[in-house]
Amino acid sequence: MAKKLAGTMKLQIPAGQANPSPPVGPALGQRGINIMEFCKAFNAKTQDMEPGAPCPTVITYYQDKSFAMDIKTPPASYYLKKAAGLKSAANTPGRETVGSVTPAQVKEIAEAKMKDLSANDIEAAMQIIVGSARSMGIEVK
Repeated sequence: MAKKLAGTMKLQIPAGQANPSPPVGPALGQRGINIMEFCKAFNAKTQDMEPGAPCPTVITYYQDKSFAMDIKTPPASYYLKKAAGLKSAANTPGRETVGSVTPAQVKEIAEAKMKDLSANDIEAAMQIIVGSARSMGIEVK
């Protein structure tokens, strides 16, 4: 018999740093999910990723208090800011440029994000990343 779905939720958790403190603990606790079991499973799955990289996670939880998680790659904005050496993006993108990235860096980011993007090939994925860079005030040189 299939498990009865209770719901889904989305959290953005730093890779390898899930712990029972807010915001993770209360979000899981109010849905009846075992917090320590989730933290151990999440940290084990993200141990090969860069520590502290924000990981969007979709958690599907069931009525029997079990759960399944789908961990996605960090957002394109995280990779772009890291490649350009920035702390934050532009306040007024389009009017000000806060940094630049090379086409090689854009290709590297597109390859890392490929499984989460809705692109069929690497060129289309690169166009998505270039659009994200433009909306952050980062130019591609």
